[in-house]
Amino acid sequence: MSDTYVSDTHRRLIYMANQIARNFCALDHDAAAAATADHIAQFWDPRMKAAVAGDEADLSDVAARAFAILREQGEPAPQTRATVFNDADEGGRSDAG
Repeated sequence: MSDTYVSDTHRRLIYMANQIARNFCALDHDAAAAATADHIAQFWDPRMKAAVAGDEADLSDVAARAFAILREQGEPAPQTRATVFNDADEGGRSDAG
C-alpha cells in the first residue's frame, strides 16, 4: 500500500470525524463529544478508528475529545436515537434503513 493511499485515507477519516462533530455542534461541548464518540463507536470499522487514534492533530476539539472518550472510557451509552437500535422483534427506529 502506498504512502499516498494511507495519507489520503487518513485525511479522509479526519475529515469525516470532524464532519460528525460539526453535526452535533448545537449541543454543548461535552455532549457533542459524547455523541460523536457514540457515532464513531457504532458506525466506524475498528480499522477506521485505529487509523485516526493516536494521530489526532488535525481533529477539531470536539472530535479529539470523542477519541479521548473512546480511548479512556470505551464505548459510551447511546447518545442519540440514531444509535439506539431495535430489539430483534421491534421495527422502525434505526436510521440504518
